Amino acid sequence: MTSARFLMAAASLLALSACSTVGPPPPPPPPASGPVAEGAFQAQDFSWSAVPGKGQIVGHLGFHAGPTRYVCAGASVILTPETPWTRRRMTILYSSAISSALPVEEVRARTPTAPSGDYSAFVRRTTCDSGNGFNFQGLPNGAWYVITVAKAQGGGAPDMAIMRRVEIRGGKPVVLEL
Repeated sequence: MTSARFLMAAASLLALSACSTVGPPPPPPPPASGPVAEGAFQAQDFSWSAVPGKGQIVGHLGFHAGPTRYVCAGASVILTPETPWTRRRMTILYSSAISSALPVEEVRARTPTAPSGDYSAFVRRTTCDSGNGFNFQGLPNGAWYVITVAKAQGGGAPDMAIMRRVEIRGGKPVVLEL
């Protein structure tokens, strides 16, 4: 009786397989339209930063490495809004999404060769004054990355890329020491 059931099941499977057609497999389903991969560039992620606000960052470079003091007088200071994309970029370039001070050449060596998203319209710039100070005004609430290049006072040490995350809350000024 058991062998009869087995033969019957085998015959059923054979009959079903005879019905299948031979040919290429069906095409794959279309890509799902869903959330963009985390960290992908999306211009809309930056839109909050284009709105005028009451926030301000009053910064000063006081960085030193041992006895070597650094200056930023005349150097550009860049303010970039934090988004998933910029957070990932900071982590790649600076090995941190919070703060970092690394030799400029090391940061340049980590710069991705693939084209990056066009976020330049959302980046704010100023220049470090002769006293190593800088100021950004009219900022909306949110997290930002402040970045500058510092040179060793008197030379003899590598230029340093200084990055720090700062957060504007309630339109209040933030005093930042790099």
